[in-house]
Amino acid sequence: MKKILCAFLMIGMSSAIAPAFAQSSAASSSTTTKKPVKKAVKKAAVVAAPAAAAVADDDNQEDLGEANIEGSAVTNFSCELGNKVTIYTNDNDDKHIAIRWKDKVHRLGRIGTSTGANRFENRKAGLVWINIPSKAMLLDSKKGQQLANECRNPEQAKAQAAKG
Repeated sequence: MKKILCAFLMIGMSSAIAPAFAQSSAASSSTTTKKPVKKAVKKAAVVAAPAAAAVADDDNQEDLGEANIEGSAVTNFSCELGNKVTIYTNDNDDKHIAIRWKDKVHRLGRIGTSTGANRFENRKAGLVWINIPSKAMLLDSKKGQQLANECRNPEQAKAQAAKG
């Protein structure tokens, strides 16, 4: 008789527990499927926001126009992998430079930095020129890659040679 009561008790408990466990499993599996969807939606919104901001910045960026290099001071940079960059500066305009890269001349505007580096950018062309005391580099902001690195003008090259 004890065995029969235990058997009925076990069957009754398992039937009571099984639906609760099934509901818990269903709730956790539906929660599991909902969480990645919510995260994916949030990530998509975060990714879309900078892209929208970049479009707005491009629309608001001043028209840099054609680069006029007449009467400009010329500085030639030799970069790694044999790349050459020429920078044209004008004493009357320290907010813009012209840069010759791959037989094209682009006009870039100065962007303020917190580090003191000289940064010039043309968002429409996707070019970013960063010049620090020891070297300079040219970046393609649209592709997210370096175009020319370890660029040095003659003064920077002399300083580098003296160090090492």
